[in-house]
Formats: sequence, structure tokens, C-alpha cells
Amino acid sequence: MTASHSERGSVSTEFAVVMTAFLTSFMLLVVFAGRVSTAENNVQSAAQEAARSASLSGTPESAVAAAQQTAVANLASAGLTCASGLNVTVDTAQFAPGGWVAVTVSCDTPFSDVAALAVPGVHTFTSTATEVIDTYRSNP
Repeated sequence: MTASHSERGSVSTEFAVVMTAFLTSFMLLVVFAGRVSTAENNVQSAAQEAARSASLSGTPESAVAAAQQTAVANLASAGLTCASGLNVTVDTAQFAPGGWVAVTVSCDTPFSDVAALAVPGVHTFTSTATEVIDTYRSNP
């Protein structure tokens, strides 16, 4: 049996429709993965910069303030918004020359600004960084 003359090319049309949907879905997945990776890297960078800033401070109190200011500024310059606010925790238990300071940055990031993805809710990104305090610095 031979196909009717009117059915010629129908497989090509169906293939084009299916491939268009597949490629669109794949591209949206790539965009989402890129957004997740970027947000994760921004939070990690903010934690590292905040820990470095805290390690250069003279007192534990100023270290906490410096870490919080640095983390906020770092994420703001990266354009990352935190849905429920930025949480910066600074561990100054070993804050002395030769000791260390650790900073944990946590941010709940919504993905609703990429409307085509239709990703509900928010994702929490958390990163911790530790910096050694210079051994030869003067005591506060």
C-alpha cells in the first residue's frame, strides 16, 4: 500500500513540533541550572569576602559588623535578592592573633523572576567560610 498524496510530509511536521517543545524545555532547564549555579556562587563569594573582612577587624564586635556589611554589599552588587532577608552568622570564639573567624551566609532566593520557568517557592543557599587572623597583628 502506498500512502495517500495528502499525508506526505506529516512525519516531518510532527517531528518539528515535538523537537520545538523538547528544545524549549531543554533551554529552560539550562536557564534554571545557570540561575542556581550563579546564586550558589554569589552566596559562597559573599561568605568568603565577609570572613576576610571580619578577620581584618580589631575586635569581635567590629568583626561581626564588618562581616554583615560586606555580605550585604556583596550580594547587592551581584543582584541577588533574599526573600526572607539575609542571614549572616559570625563565629568569633577564636578571635585572637593566630585564631580564626568563621562566617556563614544564608539566603532564601526566589526564582519567580524567571516567569517562563514557573518554579514555585524559594531555594535556600548557605555557605560557610573561615579566615585565619594574622598571627603578628597587635591585640585589640
